[in-house]
Amino acid sequence: MKTTLSIIKADVGGFPGHATVHPDLIKNAEEELHAAKKSGEIKDYFVARCGDDLDLIMTHDKGVDDKKIHELAWNTFISCTEIAKKLKLYGAGQDLLSDTFSGNVKGLGPGSAEMQFEERKSEPILCFLMDKTEPGAFNLPIYKMFGDPFNSAGLVIDSNMHHGFTFEIYDIVENKKVLLNTPEETYDLLALIGGKSRYVIKRIYPREGSPVPKSEAVACISTDKLSKIAGTYVGKDDPVAMVRCQSGLPAVGEALEPWAFPHLVSGWMRGSHNGPLMPCSMEDATPSRFDGPPRVVALGFQIANGTLGRPFDFFKDKAYDRTRNKAIKIADYMRAHGPFEPHRLPSEDMEYTTLPAVMKKLENRFKEI
Repeated sequence: MKTTLSIIKADVGGFPGHATVHPDLIKNAEEELHAAKKSGEIKDYFVARCGDDLDLIMTHDKGVDDKKIHELAWNTFISCTEIAKKLKLYGAGQDLLSDTFSGNVKGLGPGSAEMQFEERKSEPILCFLMDKTEPGAFNLPIYKMFGDPFNSAGLVIDSNMHHGFTFEIYDIVENKKVLLNTPEETYDLLALIGGKSRYVIKRIYPREGSPVPKSEAVACISTDKLSKIAGTYVGKDDPVAMVRCQSGLPAVGEALEPWAFPHLVSGWMRGSHNGPLMPCSMEDATPSRFDGPPRVVALGFQIANGTLGRPFDFFKDKAYDRTRNKAIKIADYMRAHGPFEPHRLPSEDMEYTTLPAVMKKLENRFKEI
Protein backbone atom coordinates (compact mmCIF):
# COMPACT_ATOMS: atom_id res chain seq x y z
CA MET A 1 0.00 0.00 0.00
CA LYS A 2 1.28 3.45 -0.90
CA THR A 3 1.93 6.16 1.66
CA THR A 4 0.68 9.72 1.22
CA LEU A 5 2.43 12.65 2.90
CA SER A 6 0.40 15.84 3.22
CA ILE A 7 1.38 19.27 4.50
CA ILE A 8 -1.58 21.62 4.82
CA LYS A 9 -0.96 25.03 6.36
CA ALA A 10 -2.77 28.23 7.22
CA ASP A 11 -2.39 31.44 9.17
CA VAL A 12 -5.36 31.46 11.55
CA GLY A 13 -4.04 34.12 13.92
CA GLY A 14 -0.66 35.54 14.91
CA PHE A 15 0.71 35.96 18.42
CA PRO A 16 1.42 38.77 18.90
CA GLY A 17 1.04 40.47 15.54
CA HIS A 18 2.70 38.19 12.97
CA ALA A 19 5.45 36.65 15.12
CA THR A 20 4.40 33.11 16.06
CA VAL A 21 1.54 30.69 16.73
CA HIS A 22 -0.14 30.80 20.13
CA PRO A 23 0.43 27.61 22.21
CA ASP A 24 -3.33 27.13 22.60
CA LEU A 25 -3.70 26.81 18.81
CA ILE A 26 -0.93 24.23 18.62
CA LYS A 27 -2.47 22.27 21.49
CA ASN A 28 -5.89 22.29 19.81
CA ALA A 29 -4.45 21.16 16.47
CA GLU A 30 -2.58 18.32 18.19
CA GLU A 31 -5.79 17.18 19.88
CA GLU A 32 -7.70 17.24 16.59
CA LEU A 33 -5.06 15.22 14.76
CA HIS A 34 -4.57 12.83 17.69
CA ALA A 35 -8.28 11.99 17.52
CA ALA A 36 -7.99 11.47 13.76
CA LYS A 37 -5.05 9.11 14.24
CA LYS A 38 -6.88 7.19 16.96
CA SER A 39 -9.88 6.72 14.66
CA GLY A 40 -7.65 5.52 11.82
CA GLU A 41 -8.35 8.49 9.57
CA ILE A 42 -4.63 9.28 9.42
CA LYS A 43 -1.59 7.16 10.23
CA ASP A 44 0.58 9.77 11.89
CA TYR A 45 1.00 13.52 12.29
CA PHE A 46 3.18 16.34 13.52
CA VAL A 47 1.97 19.86 14.22
CA ALA A 48 4.63 22.37 13.23
CA ARG A 49 4.87 26.13 12.97
CA CYS A 50 6.89 28.70 11.10
CA GLY A 51 6.26 32.30 12.08
CA ASP A 52 2.50 32.76 12.43
CA ASP A 53 1.66 29.76 10.22
CA LEU A 54 0.23 26.51 11.55
CA ASP A 55 1.55 23.54 9.56
CA LEU A 56 -0.23 20.17 9.72
CA ILE A 57 2.09 17.36 8.58
CA MET A 58 0.18 14.09 8.13
CA THR A 59 0.64 10.60 6.70
CA HIS A 60 -2.23 8.43 5.46
CA ASP A 61 -3.16 5.97 2.71
CA LYS A 62 -5.86 7.97 0.94
CA GLY A 63 -3.85 9.59 -1.86
CA VAL A 64 -3.48 13.28 -2.73
CA ASP A 65 -6.41 15.70 -2.72
CA ASP A 66 -8.49 13.37 -0.54
CA LYS A 67 -11.68 15.04 0.67
CA LYS A 68 -11.54 13.55 4.19
CA ILE A 69 -7.94 14.63 4.76
CA HIS A 70 -8.54 18.14 3.48
CA GLU A 71 -11.74 18.40 5.51
CA LEU A 72 -9.84 17.28 8.62
CA ALA A 73 -7.32 20.07 8.05
CA TRP A 74 -10.08 22.60 7.30
CA ASN A 75 -12.04 21.71 10.45
CA THR A 76 -8.83 21.91 12.48
CA PHE A 77 -8.16 25.41 11.15
CA ILE A 78 -11.79 26.40 11.86
CA SER A 79 -11.60 25.25 15.48
CA CYS A 80 -8.23 26.99 15.88
CA THR A 81 -9.76 30.16 14.44
CA GLU A 82 -12.48 30.12 17.09
CA ILE A 83 -9.77 30.01 19.78
CA ALA A 84 -7.84 32.76 17.99
CA LYS A 85 -10.92 34.98 18.00
CA LYS A 86 -11.45 34.46 21.73
CA LEU A 87 -7.81 35.38 22.32
CA LYS A 88 -8.19 38.35 19.93
CA LEU A 89 -5.16 37.19 17.97
CA TYR A 90 -4.19 39.30 15.00
CA GLY A 91 -5.69 38.20 11.67
CA ALA A 92 -7.76 35.40 13.23
CA GLY A 93 -8.79 33.10 10.40
CA GLN A 94 -7.22 35.33 7.75
CA ASP A 95 -6.28 32.42 5.46
CA LEU A 96 -9.79 30.94 5.53
CA LEU A 97 -11.44 32.74 2.64
CA SER A 98 -14.75 30.88 2.74
CA ASP A 99 -17.34 29.92 5.33
CA THR A 100 -17.87 26.46 3.87
CA PHE A 101 -15.67 23.54 2.85
CA SER A 102 -16.07 22.48 -0.77
CA GLY A 103 -14.23 19.16 -0.93
CA ASN A 104 -10.68 20.50 -1.10
CA VAL A 105 -8.74 23.35 0.54
CA LYS A 106 -7.49 24.55 -2.85
CA GLY A 107 -8.97 27.93 -3.57
CA LEU A 108 -10.13 28.33 0.02
CA GLY A 109 -6.96 29.94 1.37
CA PRO A 110 -4.81 27.26 3.05
CA GLY A 111 -1.73 26.02 1.20
CA SER A 112 -1.01 22.35 0.53
CA ALA A 113 1.75 20.09 -0.75
CA GLU A 114 1.19 16.34 -1.08
CA MET A 115 2.94 13.26 -2.50
CA GLN A 116 1.89 9.62 -2.79
CA PHE A 117 4.64 7.02 -3.11
CA GLU A 118 5.67 3.44 -2.53
CA GLU A 119 8.03 3.47 0.46
CA ARG A 120 11.56 2.46 -0.40
CA LYS A 121 13.90 0.42 1.81
CA SER A 122 14.72 3.75 3.47
CA GLU A 123 12.53 6.83 3.03
CA PRO A 124 14.09 10.07 4.36
CA ILE A 125 11.98 13.15 3.61
CA LEU A 126 12.58 16.82 4.34
CA CYS A 127 9.66 19.15 5.02
CA PHE A 128 10.42 22.83 4.41
CA LEU A 129 8.19 25.49 5.97
CA MET A 130 8.41 29.19 5.09
CA ASP A 131 6.98 32.40 6.49
CA LYS A 132 6.78 35.97 5.11
CA THR A 133 7.35 35.01 1.49
CA GLU A 134 5.79 33.51 -1.66
CA PRO A 135 5.99 30.16 -3.55
CA GLY A 136 8.69 31.44 -5.92
CA ALA A 137 11.06 31.50 -2.94
CA PHE A 138 11.51 27.74 -3.51
CA ASN A 139 12.61 28.11 -7.15
CA LEU A 140 16.32 28.67 -6.53
CA PRO A 141 16.90 26.05 -3.80
CA ILE A 142 14.79 23.36 -5.52
CA TYR A 143 16.63 23.95 -8.79
CA LYS A 144 19.97 23.67 -7.02
CA MET A 145 18.95 20.36 -5.42
CA PHE A 146 17.79 18.68 -8.64
CA GLY A 147 19.56 20.57 -11.42
CA ASP A 148 22.83 22.13 -10.28
CA PRO A 149 25.90 19.82 -10.24
CA PHE A 150 27.83 22.45 -8.27
CA ASN A 151 25.33 21.90 -5.46
CA SER A 152 24.40 18.22 -5.80
CA ALA A 153 27.45 16.07 -6.41
CA GLY A 154 25.20 13.10 -7.16
CA LEU A 155 24.32 14.65 -10.52
CA VAL A 156 27.98 14.04 -11.45
CA ILE A 157 29.09 10.97 -9.53
CA ASP A 158 25.89 8.95 -8.99
CA SER A 159 24.85 7.08 -12.15
CA ASN A 160 21.31 6.81 -10.75
CA MET A 161 20.97 10.61 -11.05
CA HIS A 162 22.53 11.00 -14.52
CA HIS A 163 19.12 10.68 -16.17
CA GLY A 164 18.14 14.04 -14.70
CA PHE A 165 14.71 15.14 -13.54
CA THR A 166 11.45 16.52 -14.89
CA PHE A 167 10.38 19.90 -13.52
CA GLU A 168 6.67 20.71 -13.48
CA ILE A 169 6.36 24.51 -13.73
CA TYR A 170 3.20 26.50 -13.02
CA ASP A 171 2.48 29.84 -14.65
CA ILE A 172 0.40 31.29 -11.80
CA VAL A 173 -0.67 34.30 -13.87
CA GLU A 174 -2.07 32.42 -16.89
CA ASN A 175 -2.96 29.27 -14.89
CA LYS A 176 -0.95 27.00 -17.17
CA LYS A 177 1.79 24.44 -16.63
CA VAL A 178 4.72 23.01 -18.55
CA LEU A 179 7.08 20.04 -18.06
CA LEU A 180 10.79 20.61 -18.70
CA ASN A 181 13.58 18.03 -18.54
CA THR A 182 17.07 18.52 -17.17
CA PRO A 183 19.83 18.59 -18.12
CA GLU A 184 18.95 19.19 -21.81
CA GLU A 185 16.32 21.89 -21.17
CA THR A 186 18.13 23.60 -18.33
CA TYR A 187 18.38 26.98 -20.07
CA ASP A 188 14.66 26.99 -20.90
CA LEU A 189 13.92 26.05 -17.31
CA LEU A 190 16.04 28.87 -15.90
CA ALA A 191 14.47 31.35 -18.33
CA LEU A 192 11.14 30.65 -16.61
CA ILE A 193 11.89 30.06 -12.94
CA GLY A 194 14.16 33.10 -12.75
CA GLY A 195 10.88 35.04 -12.90
CA LYS A 196 9.80 33.75 -9.50
CA SER A 197 6.73 35.97 -9.10
CA ARG A 198 5.07 34.27 -12.10
CA TYR A 199 6.70 30.90 -12.79
CA VAL A 200 7.00 28.51 -9.84
CA ILE A 201 8.17 24.94 -9.46
CA LYS A 202 5.27 22.69 -8.41
CA ARG A 203 6.70 19.15 -8.61
CA ILE A 204 9.85 17.24 -9.51
CA TYR A 205 9.71 13.78 -11.11
CA PRO A 206 12.51 11.27 -11.79
CA ARG A 207 13.13 10.26 -15.40
CA GLU A 208 13.37 6.88 -17.11
CA GLY A 209 16.26 4.89 -15.68
CA SER A 210 15.92 6.21 -12.14
CA PRO A 211 15.42 3.64 -9.33
CA VAL A 212 12.35 5.70 -8.34
CA PRO A 213 9.27 5.25 -10.59
CA LYS A 214 8.91 8.26 -12.89
CA SER A 215 5.20 8.46 -12.03
CA GLU A 216 6.04 9.32 -8.40
CA ALA A 217 6.80 12.92 -7.51
CA VAL A 218 9.97 13.30 -5.46
CA ALA A 219 9.36 16.92 -4.48
CA CYS A 220 6.22 19.04 -4.19
CA ILE A 221 5.70 22.72 -3.36
CA SER A 222 2.54 24.58 -2.39
CA THR A 223 1.78 27.19 -5.04
CA ASP A 224 -1.44 28.69 -3.68
CA LYS A 225 -1.53 32.48 -4.15
CA LEU A 226 -3.71 34.13 -1.51
CA SER A 227 -3.93 37.45 -3.31
CA LYS A 228 -5.05 35.81 -6.56
CA ILE A 229 -7.76 33.89 -4.68
CA ALA A 230 -9.03 36.77 -2.57
CA GLY A 231 -8.49 39.54 -5.13
CA THR A 232 -6.84 41.68 -2.48
CA TYR A 233 -3.98 41.55 0.02
CA VAL A 234 -4.75 39.22 2.92
CA GLY A 235 -1.22 38.15 3.84
CA LYS A 236 1.68 36.46 2.08
CA ASP A 237 1.45 32.87 0.84
CA ASP A 238 4.05 31.35 3.18
CA PRO A 239 4.67 28.20 1.11
CA VAL A 240 5.67 24.71 2.21
CA ALA A 241 7.49 21.91 0.38
CA MET A 242 8.54 18.29 0.75
CA VAL A 243 11.60 16.60 -0.77
CA ARG A 244 12.41 12.89 -0.84
CA CYS A 245 16.12 12.11 -0.47
CA GLN A 246 18.84 9.50 -1.14
CA SER A 247 19.08 6.47 -3.46
CA GLY A 248 18.88 8.12 -6.87
CA LEU A 249 17.69 11.41 -5.39
CA PRO A 250 19.62 14.26 -3.77
CA ALA A 251 21.28 13.23 -0.51
CA VAL A 252 19.95 14.91 2.61
CA GLY A 253 23.06 17.11 2.69
CA GLU A 254 22.57 18.07 -0.96
CA ALA A 255 18.95 19.06 -0.27
CA LEU A 256 20.13 21.23 2.63
CA GLU A 257 23.10 22.85 0.91
CA PRO A 258 21.15 25.50 -1.10
CA TRP A 259 19.94 27.10 2.11
CA ALA A 260 23.49 28.10 3.06
CA PHE A 261 22.91 31.05 0.70
CA PRO A 262 20.31 33.54 2.06
CA HIS A 263 18.86 34.46 -1.33
CA LEU A 264 16.51 37.41 -1.78
CA VAL A 265 12.80 36.63 -1.74
CA SER A 266 9.61 38.68 -1.96
CA GLY A 267 7.44 39.23 1.08
CA TRP A 268 8.68 40.48 4.45
CA MET A 269 6.76 43.50 5.81
CA ARG A 270 3.19 43.74 4.44
CA GLY A 271 4.18 41.31 1.70
CA SER A 272 5.71 44.27 -0.12
CA HIS A 273 9.49 44.00 0.27
CA ASN A 274 12.49 41.99 -0.89
CA GLY A 275 14.70 40.49 1.78
CA PRO A 276 17.02 37.59 2.64
CA LEU A 277 15.59 34.16 3.44
CA MET A 278 17.00 33.10 6.81
CA PRO A 279 17.24 29.36 7.66
CA CYS A 280 16.47 28.75 11.33
CA SER A 281 15.17 26.21 13.81
CA MET A 282 11.45 25.97 14.44
CA GLU A 283 12.07 27.55 17.85
CA ASP A 284 13.71 30.57 16.18
CA ALA A 285 11.12 30.91 13.41
CA THR A 286 9.70 34.01 15.07
CA PRO A 287 9.99 36.91 12.57
CA SER A 288 10.21 40.21 14.43
CA ARG A 289 12.49 42.72 12.73
CA PHE A 290 10.26 44.60 10.26
CA ASP A 291 8.09 41.46 10.59
CA GLY A 292 11.00 39.42 9.33
CA PRO A 293 13.34 38.73 7.79
CA PRO A 294 11.62 35.83 5.95
CA ARG A 295 12.27 32.42 7.53
CA VAL A 296 12.58 28.80 6.43
CA VAL A 297 12.52 25.71 8.67
CA ALA A 298 13.69 22.22 7.64
CA LEU A 299 12.21 19.22 9.47
CA GLY A 300 13.56 15.79 8.58
CA PHE A 301 11.49 12.63 8.90
CA GLN A 302 12.36 8.96 8.41
CA ILE A 303 9.05 7.53 7.21
CA ALA A 304 8.48 3.87 8.05
CA ASN A 305 5.23 2.04 7.26
CA GLY A 306 3.35 5.30 7.11
CA THR A 307 4.64 6.66 10.42
CA LEU A 308 6.56 9.90 10.77
CA GLY A 309 8.19 9.58 14.16
CA ARG A 310 9.74 12.69 15.64
CA PRO A 311 11.34 15.23 13.30
CA PHE A 312 14.96 16.32 13.21
CA ASP A 313 15.24 20.12 13.16
CA PHE A 314 18.10 20.57 10.67
CA PHE A 315 18.57 24.33 10.76
CA LYS A 316 19.39 24.25 14.48
CA ASP A 317 22.84 23.25 13.24
CA LYS A 318 25.54 25.81 14.02
CA ALA A 319 26.79 25.32 10.46
CA TYR A 320 24.08 27.81 9.44
CA ASP A 321 25.26 30.53 11.85
CA ARG A 322 27.27 32.28 9.13
CA THR A 323 24.26 32.14 6.81
CA ARG A 324 22.12 33.77 9.47
CA ASN A 325 24.75 36.43 10.06
CA LYS A 326 24.94 37.13 6.33
CA ALA A 327 21.13 37.36 6.21
CA ILE A 328 21.23 39.97 8.98
CA LYS A 329 23.80 42.01 7.05
CA ILE A 330 21.68 41.79 3.89
CA ALA A 331 18.65 42.84 5.94
CA ASP A 332 20.59 45.91 7.14
CA TYR A 333 21.46 46.82 3.56
CA MET A 334 17.96 46.32 2.19
CA ARG A 335 16.28 48.17 5.06
CA ALA A 336 18.50 51.20 4.42
CA HIS A 337 16.55 51.75 1.18
CA GLY A 338 13.39 52.51 3.17
CA PRO A 339 10.36 52.78 0.82
CA PHE A 340 12.50 52.71 -2.33
CA GLU A 341 13.04 49.83 -4.74
CA PRO A 342 14.68 47.34 -4.79
CA HIS A 343 13.74 46.90 -1.11
CA ARG A 344 10.10 47.63 -1.90
CA LEU A 345 8.73 45.39 -4.64
CA PRO A 346 8.40 46.80 -8.17
CA SER A 347 5.04 48.37 -9.02
CA GLU A 348 3.74 45.38 -11.02
CA ASP A 349 4.19 43.16 -7.94
CA MET A 350 2.38 45.63 -5.67
CA GLU A 351 -1.01 45.12 -7.33
CA TYR A 352 -2.29 42.89 -4.53
CA THR A 353 -0.75 44.75 -1.60
CA THR A 354 -2.10 47.72 0.34
CA LEU A 355 -0.59 50.23 -2.14
CA PRO A 356 -3.59 50.30 -4.56
CA ALA A 357 -5.73 51.91 -1.84
CA VAL A 358 -3.22 54.77 -1.66
CA MET A 359 -3.16 55.13 -5.45
CA LYS A 360 -6.96 55.20 -5.62
CA LYS A 361 -7.03 58.14 -3.23
CA LEU A 362 -4.69 60.07 -5.57
CA GLU A 363 -6.10 59.01 -8.95
CA ASN A 364 -8.23 62.14 -9.50
CA ARG A 365 -5.28 64.40 -8.82
CA PHE A 366 -3.24 63.13 -11.77
CA LYS A 367 -3.26 65.44 -14.81
CA GLU A 368 -2.14 64.92 -18.40
CA ILE A 369 1.41 66.13 -19.09
